[in-house]
Amino acid sequence: MEEDKWNVGQLLGVSGSYWRSCTLHAGVQLEIFTLIGDDHLSGDGIAQKLDADVRGVIGLLNALAALGLLKKEQGMYTNTPESKSLLVKSSPQYVGHIIMHHHHLVSAWSRLPEAVKSGQQVRERSSFSEGEERESFLMGMFNLAMNIAPKVADRIDLGGRRHLLDLGGGPGTYAIHFCLSNPDLRATVYDLPTTRPFALQTIERFELDTRIDFKAGNYVEEEIKGSYDVAWLSHILHGEGPEDCQELIRKTVSVLESGGLILVHDFILNDNLDGPLFPALFSLNMLINTPEGQSYSESQLVSMLAEAGVKEIERLSFTGPNDSGIVAGVV
Repeated sequence: MEEDKWNVGQLLGVSGSYWRSCTLHAGVQLEIFTLIGDDHLSGDGIAQKLDADVRGVIGLLNALAALGLLKKEQGMYTNTPESKSLLVKSSPQYVGHIIMHHHHLVSAWSRLPEAVKSGQQVRERSSFSEGEERESFLMGMFNLAMNIAPKVADRIDLGGRRHLLDLGGGPGTYAIHFCLSNPDLRATVYDLPTTRPFALQTIERFELDTRIDFKAGNYVEEEIKGSYDVAWLSHILHGEGPEDCQELIRKTVSVLESGGLILVHDFILNDNLDGPLFPALFSLNMLINTPEGQSYSESQLVSMLAEAGVKEIERLSFTGPNDSGIVAGVV
């Protein structure tokens, strides 16, 4: 927001914006939208199905209606077309998992002043490595990538490439869509062992298990194995500090054949590091949640790639949600 546009109302709107977030989180966590589905239900009926307090449920339903996520007519609640598409679990466009990932970050974000003063993460990583939080993160990344990956795969020409490394690829969404767009391409998803079951299920669902395999490993602490002619690093550099990013790029370049293509996809800051807004806020998210992670500018990414011997570096003409971009180069 431009400096001269700030006033008391806008400041207080930003200050209290978490009220809206928490209302949405509660609706998703309680599966309100899924429960309503295609029906017209009363507040009492929804409370009964949830085995919850009528006053509390009706208060939440009314707030969700005020947000425009539900419609209320004659005491009956229905989903809007957008809620039915995006917030009902059975919908292919469901984004509830990433919303629950945001919910799991709320308590850590409330400790931002502590993180700023100490320069240290304030969130325990152990709770993220398994269970509901890990599932929300992986499923959320899958849901988001399912909207972006087909566009990326159509935009980037991998014709003639034979073996893709999807480093930190999670469920393998990008590897899947690159393979769907390039029939002669095979891929390897390289990620932590805890990711394997979800990745294999996703790959099998797209009937690509003969062309996409999974390698378990910690790419930060270990050398990367194999030989590839294209590498895709999507939203992994922001989780590491500059030294580890440089080392990670070196490791990736070391397993690329001569003429191999490296593609870095991330939320990219301007060279002044003060925008766009989402990458700047996301850098704070990394401060809170990781030891050294941060958002990087295009010039920082270019410098890291050049230091690793990458040539013909360029920013591709692609802008994804929340100002994600792609920097490419050849080894």
